[in-house]
Amino acid sequence: MAEHKYDFGLIGLGVMGRNFILNVADKGFKAYGYDLDPDKVSALKEEGGDLERVNASEDLDTFLSSLQKPRKIMLLVPAGKIVDRVIEDLLPHIDEGDLIIDGGNSLFTDTDRRESYLRNKGIHFFGAGVSGGAKGARKGPSIMPGGSRDAYKEVKPIFEAVAAKYEGEPCVAYLGPKSAGNYVKMVHNGIEYGLMQLTSEIYDLLSKAGMMNNEEMHRIFDRWNKGRLQSFLVEITADILTREDDQGSGQLVDKILDKAKQKGTGKWTSQNAMDLGIPVPSIDIAVSMREISALKADRTKAEKLYGRPQPEVVGKKDLEKVAEEALYFSFIITYAQGLHQLAEASAEYGYDLDLGTIAKIWRAGCIIRAGLLADITVAYQKDPDLPNLLLDADFAKKIKGTLPSARTLVAFGATHGIPLPGLSNSLTYFDAYTSGRLPLNLIQAQRDYFGSHTYERTDKEGIFHTEWEE
Repeated sequence: MAEHKYDFGLIGLGVMGRNFILNVADKGFKAYGYDLDPDKVSALKEEGGDLERVNASEDLDTFLSSLQKPRKIMLLVPAGKIVDRVIEDLLPHIDEGDLIIDGGNSLFTDTDRRESYLRNKGIHFFGAGVSGGAKGARKGPSIMPGGSRDAYKEVKPIFEAVAAKYEGEPCVAYLGPKSAGNYVKMVHNGIEYGLMQLTSEIYDLLSKAGMMNNEEMHRIFDRWNKGRLQSFLVEITADILTREDDQGSGQLVDKILDKAKQKGTGKWTSQNAMDLGIPVPSIDIAVSMREISALKADRTKAEKLYGRPQPEVVGKKDLEKVAEEALYFSFIITYAQGLHQLAEASAEYGYDLDLGTIAKIWRAGCIIRAGLLADITVAYQKDPDLPNLLLDADFAKKIKGTLPSARTLVAFGATHGIPLPGLSNSLTYFDAYTSGRLPLNLIQAQRDYFGSHTYERTDKEGIFHTEWEE
């Protein structure tokens, strides 16, 4: 075998890695994989077919000697210590100018640490979020890279070829220095948490208040996916609702335990938003609901102790209309919160993010892809410094048209004991963000009363303190 023959290397040949490297090979680039598991190496060779096009080895020296220089090596391994171990294994064998790309969901502060460490050794390091699941990796994901702008030129042709396309445009772009790519992917996942929670609440509402069966709900979500709610998550919800249980009777969704798991990216989004002082309550509550769902035994006992209200049955056509409008409203609010966090992080961490570009590369390939993102792209192209999507005039029209339905459903859920925390938090966020005066003046007075924390006044400049107990 000739040395330095392959254009692209990939470490980690699990489902995501195998699909991604096959995608690279399909686009005309020669790709070489590496994994310690000989079965995964064999599986890639078998599926790839032509070893001149795609090959693999469980021997690190063979892998590295098969790559063209500067080497472009992508890691698709679990986030955390494994990434550090792989980097240390590579370091004695790679050269200055080589490029390591972390394609996993790494915490952005870990990416900053690794980027600085490797830069000092002359190695380029990229955090590149990849969204779209295994199918996206094979057919075209959305890719969110961050790191050295000059180094990105080495991998740009490959990434643009393998990425999903929206009206011919690749859903990948250089996003910024350091950990910009992993940070954007983290917030993407936070938005994903919010949208999934909202979709599940509307499903619950249609079932309990509309007395709809899975087939009826399938038809509704399918109709919505052909309209302004067109999105990957609405699309797959329609599919899920009619999947028959292959281990019993009825639909599979009814047999799945109501305990949602998580890998941490939603939590990271919430935690960092609090650090930045940016409110993202639709994302926060989505994380909390997964934690509440884990308390299955406690929830079952509590239901027996307190009982549940019997929801009023609502006309199906009326409910469908109101639910569609409320879901559209809350989707907008969730995207607005995530993008607001990105804007603040860009300033805080020096990413210089272009929110219009981010919305563009989310339009296809990724889990939060939706027709709504085309309008979001336009809003940020029109005003790159837009502080919040809610301040865009066109989005104000969309929100005003759907706001009454959001209020109706939140009130209905509260009255009839149907938990709608994502929708409720979205509405509360909107009401607070659009209130010129909030009751926080009282909180400032309380803080000054017990802790002499001072306050500002509405009628004059300065910082004030009052001796409340005279």
